[in-house]
Amino acid sequence: MSTLFDSYDLVGLTLANRIVMAPMTRARAPDTIPPEQMALYYAQRAGAGLIITESAQVSAQGRGYLCTPGIHTPEQIAGWRRTTDAVHRAGGRIFVQLWHVGRISHTSLHAGGAAPVAPVAVAAARTMVQALDGEGQPAQVPASQPVALDSAGIRAVIEDFRRAARNAMAAGFDGVEIHAGNGFLFEQFINGGLNTRGDAYGGAPIANRLRLLLETVDGVATDIGSKRVGVRVSPFARLGDLHAFEGEEATWLALAGALAQRGLAYVHASHLGTPAFEQSFRSAYCGTLILAGGFTAETAQQAVASGRADLVVFGRPFIANPDLVERLRHDWPLAQAGDEALYGGGTRGYTDYPAYSAYRPTATPAAQPLPA
Repeated sequence: MSTLFDSYDLVGLTLANRIVMAPMTRARAPDTIPPEQMALYYAQRAGAGLIITESAQVSAQGRGYLCTPGIHTPEQIAGWRRTTDAVHRAGGRIFVQLWHVGRISHTSLHAGGAAPVAPVAVAAARTMVQALDGEGQPAQVPASQPVALDSAGIRAVIEDFRRAARNAMAAGFDGVEIHAGNGFLFEQFINGGLNTRGDAYGGAPIANRLRLLLETVDGVATDIGSKRVGVRVSPFARLGDLHAFEGEEATWLALAGALAQRGLAYVHASHLGTPAFEQSFRSAYCGTLILAGGFTAETAQQAVASGRADLVVFGRPFIANPDLVERLRHDWPLAQAGDEALYGGGTRGYTDYPAYSAYRPTATPAAQPLPA
């Protein structure tokens, strides 16, 4: 019976255990360049079998939030190289999550106040992004009205992802994860309720709505190898003003089957809905499946032992517990992160959470507050 702490062969890349650190935006790259503190942050958490970084926009067009890093300029690549070097020195493995937010963006984030892009010119209602307000100050503002991508724009998006993947290899990453969930660009194309395009990239046919993602996956795999490519999906998350649509389950199962044919590193999934659908998805995608969804040590172990997942994602617990794997292994108490430092700021609440060994044997940090 497999355990969380067994090593795992990820298509030739040996992971020390089956615990994955989730991609979590921390908004600490004010100029879109990964700072030195980011290298320390990830290196502190290199005990994870695999780290998937916070999202990195593949182009200036793909940006949707202030203080998030990119991976499309030489300076950004150099910043990420600090991080990958630090993680590898600490014995870790690290993939970068590649991101284009599509319509989940704001004109203040784009040169000349350009509009965001999407499959169709429909704004995301009741959706806020961290951008600049009318006075040029950081604020939560409504997502802007997008423009529909034309055929040249679609080709440019695919090339942006291919270039970003090549940049990731230059920056020393072990692989890339293409973000196709959480209501961002690829899911906007996949969603049959939103994507009413009349060309080969939209409308009723499932193959049309999957085309942009699959062409991107194939292009990236051609450039860096399919074994270095993962894909993130969240079928029923209902984020970014995306809603249920006719043929929804068939669409996601078709995607699972298509990805299974491509020899990828993994599929990383959350919000798979009912247990029955999760099983259907697991059957359709026969490669390495990474599951996310609020796991505890106990439920994660059950998922691995039962074969429900090959690897299991932990998110927020990694923030205040840089040594999370060892805490889970030894059943040590978990510290709790302070909400006020999740996004933005400096080292406080970012790289100053100590390992449990700093407390032992006299203290019990079951609910350790945010460091002063």
